Amino acid sequence: MKKLGVLLLLASAVMLLGGSALAQGDLSYYFVTYYSNASKGSAAADAVLRIINDGDASTTEVEGIPNGNLWASIYVFDDSQELQECCNCFVSADGILSEDVNHELLGNPLTGKVNTRGVIKVIASKGSDPTDNTPFPGLHGWMTHVQAFNVAGAAPYVLTEAPLADANLVPAEKAALESSCSFTITLGSGHGICSCTPEDSDF
Repeated sequence: MKKLGVLLLLASAVMLLGGSALAQGDLSYYFVTYYSNASKGSAAADAVLRIINDGDASTTEVEGIPNGNLWASIYVFDDSQELQECCNCFVSADGILSEDVNHELLGNPLTGKVNTRGVIKVIASKGSDPTDNTPFPGLHGWMTHVQAFNVAGAAPYVLTEAPLADANLVPAEKAALESSCSFTITLGSGHGICSCTPEDSDF
């Protein structure tokens, strides 16, 4: 009987710990993905980056006060690892941000080159400055990818969709993204800054 009591106690403890862990939610705040076959004109569909705010930053403030707002700091690299554009897009609690890759994320590159493939990195932040983030969990994202049926990368194309991959934001990477973005904004003379689609203009 004692053994049964001990087993029940251990099982209860495991359930409580498991419930506590589940209650914490996903604490990720740094994500990576890729884009491919971009800027192909009418030959291929446009890829879309979608980000939602799950409300993890919400507090018990009274209704009517902005509550739980986060920003998605977005960094767009070409396939030569060069930062082409960066920006910081607002995402309210329970809101959705939809970014058109060809027009919002690649439409104003720093170098003026046409980019067809590369890497996109996102930091969920409590601050609205992509050069000085305050990482905070609560954002989740998905990305559609334009895939070619052949190794030559020519039409026809098909769209796939996948969640953004969680990544570890080490201090050196955070500093590198912020300083590169600051350099891009300062020296780009208006180039190198991506644009943000308003939340109510989802597509």
